[in-house]
Amino acid sequence: MARSGFRVSIGLVLAVPLCLVQGMVANAAPADIAACDGLAAHPTDPDKPAEVNGVTVIAGSDIPAAVKACKAATAATDAPRRIWMELGRAYEFGGQPTEAANAYRKAAKAGNTTAMAGLGVLLIKGDGVRKNVEEARTLIETAAKAGDVEGMINLAAIYGAGVGVKTDVAMARNWYAKAAAANSSEAMFQLGLMTEDGDGGPKDDVAAKALFEKAAALDHADALERLGAYAEAGRAGEKDPKAAIAYYKRAAALGSEDAAKALERLRCPFGLKDRAGKSVGRICSDGG
Repeated sequence: MARSGFRVSIGLVLAVPLCLVQGMVANAAPADIAACDGLAAHPTDPDKPAEVNGVTVIAGSDIPAAVKACKAATAATDAPRRIWMELGRAYEFGGQPTEAANAYRKAAKAGNTTAMAGLGVLLIKGDGVRKNVEEARTLIETAAKAGDVEGMINLAAIYGAGVGVKTDVAMARNWYAKAAAANSSEAMFQLGLMTEDGDGGPKDDVAAKALFEKAAALDHADALERLGAYAEAGRAGEKDPKAAIAYYKRAAALGSEDAAKALERLRCPFGLKDRAGKSVGRICSDGG
């Protein structure tokens, strides 16, 4: 933290009444907590105040301010446990996994389930902390069983990939279903993928499409891309090229690379190949 250019003599510091100093500290903490919440709260954190929306991704330009505000907030003796989790998020997005793990652990020990899920992921990857899959699974499972959405999603992934446990796609599908019921767009999307492929349960294109539609309504880019593919292929309905393009455009605008490639393919459908059969370019229908 940058030091002020002003200096105060020891005599002047001692002359400030203790009650005033305590009042200044008390007045500063709520502002720091509010700033930390505004910049780094997680949307599904059960500890999050109802009036705080939270952010899925902390913007790069907001990371320094988030770290500063959250560090200041944790200095208060009565700082809510979620503040340590939010500090951990700010550190993680800032590329400081060790500091993130330390902050997550403090929040997790205090009972914050979102911090348990966050720390669990770092432990699985061995990112900023010694890899420990067993501890990670315990933390994530504790969070999931407490109703934490991120915990549910991560536990589903653990069972789906067989990380530290026997692969169990039916269990993965079950946890994604629980998270989807809690309005998680990511869980809706993942459950849609399992449903369209018949992993861990019945294969049902219509049900999968309905899940993608619910996730798309929450601006899930990959779900929008899937809807574009369904409309293009006439899967779970009639072919609708215009709808496919509309879905792909929305998905691409939200960052889906697959949707961007699909748009380019539809715009430039005619491929050129050399004598060796190697692709050398495409001809676009608009002459581009």
